[in-house]
Amino acid sequence: MGIELITVLMVGSIALLLIIGMPMAFALGLVAVTFTFGFFGWDALQLITSRIYGFVNVYVLVAVPMFLMMATIMDRSGVARDLYQAMSVWAGRMPGGVAIMTLIAAVFMAATTGIIGGEIILLGLVALPQMLRLGYDRNLAIGTICAGGSLGSMIPPSIVLIFFGLTANVSIGDLFVAVIIPGLLLAGIYTVYIFARCIRNPALAPPLPEVERNMPMAEKVKLLKGLILPLAVAFGVLGSIYAGIAAVSEAAAVGVAGTILAAWVRGKLSWGMLRDALRQTMSACGLLLWLTFGATALIGVYNLLGGIRFINEVMTGLPFDPLVIVVLMMLVLIVLGFFMDWVGILLLTMPIFVPIITNLGFNPVWFGILFCMNMQISYLSPPFGPAAFYLKGVAPPEIGLHHIYRALWPFMIMQLIAMLLVLFFPQIALWLPGVLLGGG
Repeated sequence: MGIELITVLMVGSIALLLIIGMPMAFALGLVAVTFTFGFFGWDALQLITSRIYGFVNVYVLVAVPMFLMMATIMDRSGVARDLYQAMSVWAGRMPGGVAIMTLIAAVFMAATTGIIGGEIILLGLVALPQMLRLGYDRNLAIGTICAGGSLGSMIPPSIVLIFFGLTANVSIGDLFVAVIIPGLLLAGIYTVYIFARCIRNPALAPPLPEVERNMPMAEKVKLLKGLILPLAVAFGVLGSIYAGIAAVSEAAAVGVAGTILAAWVRGKLSWGMLRDALRQTMSACGLLLWLTFGATALIGVYNLLGGIRFINEVMTGLPFDPLVIVVLMMLVLIVLGFFMDWVGILLLTMPIFVPIITNLGFNPVWFGILFCMNMQISYLSPPFGPAAFYLKGVAPPEIGLHHIYRALWPFMIMQLIAMLLVLFFPQIALWLPGVLLGGG
């Protein structure tokens, strides 16, 4: 049986299992075991376990539960809610001020909490009612919350980049540095869009009421004081990584200790809160690890069958400019994003795509940022679009999924524009690592 037919059978089997409702992790694992047994026999099944063990035995993987724990404690201690309230009072008379401050708060949340679903849910509970109360255009409010809340996949510490670094064997510290400018670029494009639309049509975003707009400066500053400690924790974690003082795993562990201290200082630390945070962290880790097991096993057997070499030869043999091949990869990722989450997409495609990128002479750090920006689009794109489902769970009953998806398409276009800018101007991602790390 040729590798071409094997590839079709594998893809078809996975699609069939997903259609009948089998969880992706088990669908991937079942296909891997079946094809391993069918082509190599029982003795070869140990190759699956050894491959999985080799992946999970990587020390830096410890950073994933640590960062998730850090984010969960930050979220449950009320930091994110206070952060939004502190930022929103600074909106003043600025056109679209509350929406813009919501974006700024989302960037800070991404650096301190980083749980994308949690950010969107929190902003949906706090920011959406505020903007609707002020008379903001519903589509503008919904799009701002979903797009801003999804920035957690790009602003370090990003779990997406950690998994990309592990899968592609790329320095996570380099990825964290490289994503700073693209992440701020995307947030800046959102901000310019909101500001421009509200300048053109002020009715889209009425200003704060007079009593809120004229809050004394002392009270505004007082609201910000409670954020000093948690933001210091985020700065310490990321600063220690960027400065080379600590590796990603050590910095993540220190971050957990810092967030526990921050919760204690704020009077929010309790055994119940820690228990719930641990339970949420373990649940998230379990999902990520089972997906990792299934995808790692599948890619392992596909590699044994010669699949990765086959795709590598096909892609590099195309009569196109190398940059066109990268564009084709981005299109494949966008299509997969309609139906799969980022974990499955990353673990299934990056072991195939990254060697091709390296052979074509491109920087894998740059490609990692492109992947991350591509996954931003998948967070908003129907029918999977997890951001829409997160917001729907806390939105008023009159706001349906069709309303949410209708509000997201302008932000998806902006995400595509930002990704194309990084695609055609790689120094947007590679300039800062070159300056700080001497690479790129």
